[in-house]
Amino acid sequence: MEKIWCEKYRPLVFKDIIGQKPIVDKIKAMVEKKNLPHQLYVGPAGVGKTSLILVVSHELYGDSWQENILELNASDTRGIDVIRNEVKNFARTKSLTGVPKICILDEADSLTKEAQQALRRTMEKFSNSCRFCLLANYSSKIIEPIQSRCAVFRFKPLVKEEINKIITNVADNENLKIGNKAIDALFEISEGDVRKIYNILQSCSSISKEITNELIYEMVSFANPKEVKKILENAVSGDFIKSREKLLKLMLEAGLSGTDIIKQVQREIWELDIENDNKLKLIEKCAEIEFRMVEGADEFIQLEALLSQFVLLGK
Repeated sequence: MEKIWCEKYRPLVFKDIIGQKPIVDKIKAMVEKKNLPHQLYVGPAGVGKTSLILVVSHELYGDSWQENILELNASDTRGIDVIRNEVKNFARTKSLTGVPKICILDEADSLTKEAQQALRRTMEKFSNSCRFCLLANYSSKIIEPIQSRCAVFRFKPLVKEEINKIITNVADNENLKIGNKAIDALFEISEGDVRKIYNILQSCSSISKEITNELIYEMVSFANPKEVKKILENAVSGDFIKSREKLLKLMLEAGLSGTDIIKQVQREIWELDIENDNKLKLIEKCAEIEFRMVEGADEFIQLEALLSQFVLLGK
């Protein structure tokens, strides 16, 4: 298992988990008393769930933390046999530290229902020697008997101020120059996912130490919001041909798929100078077009149909 590090190559600690202070404070109090319940961390990707439980492991076991945890994620085989054998064998043996070991099931919402049913008894039977921590994006995919056995902690997406703090910290440590427009672009693209921000910054920094919004859009194949808005404004003004040509050019040059475009169109609708009732109708139309594309319809034909609705509502 990989060790976890932050800036200046030191192990992560509780203060490094940004944006989840109420949860961190509760977990920290439990760690200080060395009394952890079974836990279920629920929240979107890249907000600190895995980092937090690894910090907990490091705080509880010190240098021997790797020997006292078992981490499985969605890339591993996690059917009922793994729960009955590997997880059960790990859970039944006690730790030499006197503190119960931790079994981390990352992306637990991808566990099969049969595996979850097998897990519920294991969690109950070996609770003296092992604590379970399940990490999931959607609690609805975790069966109720397991949820009732866990203390549930719901993680929230990071807000812009917290994202700014993370980006500024990276810029200072890596000697990067990042402008306000670039920070806004990172926030919009990441949607609160810190892991995605790190990946984008690492990719961009290999090209230039000065990170601009244009470089970010180019790196992640994300259309510039100004270009998308201009396409929609042309359609609303009644110039369907020009709007269609700009859309085709944008898709070809940026290599964007129809689903990528439709998500940006949905965001830019709210910035258009049209009646609110028409905005609601267009949002509904976006949902319909997105569903058609997911079901296999031709992407460009569907986007043309969407632009035609902008033209009709603009009249």
